[in-house]
Amino acid sequence: MSSHGRVTLHADAGAQCLAAIDVLVIAGGLGTRIAPVLGDLPKLLAPISGRPYLAYLLDWLRRFGAHRLVLALGHRASQVVDFLDRDCTGPAHDGLEVVTVIEPRPLGTAGAIRFARRELRTDPVLIMNGDSFADVDVCEFVAHHKTVQAKATLLCAQVDDAGRYGRVELDRNRRIGSFVEKDPQFHGGGIVSAGVYLFSAALLDEIAAGTASSLERDVFERAPKSSLDAFAGRFRFIDIGTPESLALAGRVINNDVGGNPT
Repeated sequence: MSSHGRVTLHADAGAQCLAAIDVLVIAGGLGTRIAPVLGDLPKLLAPISGRPYLAYLLDWLRRFGAHRLVLALGHRASQVVDFLDRDCTGPAHDGLEVVTVIEPRPLGTAGAIRFARRELRTDPVLIMNGDSFADVDVCEFVAHHKTVQAKATLLCAQVDDAGRYGRVELDRNRRIGSFVEKDPQFHGGGIVSAGVYLFSAALLDEIAAGTASSLERDVFERAPKSSLDAFAGRFRFIDIGTPESLALAGRVINNDVGGNPT
């Protein structure tokens, strides 16, 4: 790795379904859609109700017993590292190891996985886009993935207006049959990806051995039919990557995580 570091955070009592599952957060993008609002800040530090988004994310992962988090960083990575060193160290934060890997250049979502592969030690691994947040019981998601034994399981949301998103079409066995590009002319409900996934070690190895850049275009859309599963339901989720969604993020994240400081 070109750069890496570690810091340790508090692990809450309670659900422990992520205790033996590494978490990878992909957060190396340039954040061009939200740059007019954030200026020099990276998306992980976007302010939501007075706290950086990363603080909420760490609280949320601790709720499910996460012990090890890998942050795949790139653009303005030093600010995230400084935040971890400054605000997330000391005895009060004992229990969650945070590893940072810093890309030398933007590698895409699949490229970020390839770059971070050697830091991912478990089977499966929970993978999240760095601007995605879902108000969902992760333990149910993990249990489902273990039952279906797919190469990957995508967390999917049932929404009333699917025209704003790329849609996921399921087959009769509830496996993913196809992906449909975003179509603003489409009106009606549908199933969409929430940007949270569980990947088997086998799929991680395939990505690491290949040249894929985009998870969506180069991995998901080219995967053998029905090799990907979906855990679908109705829940709140948000992508904080645009000014409009960031303005609404507090309604989802505050209600789910709470406002206690990290």
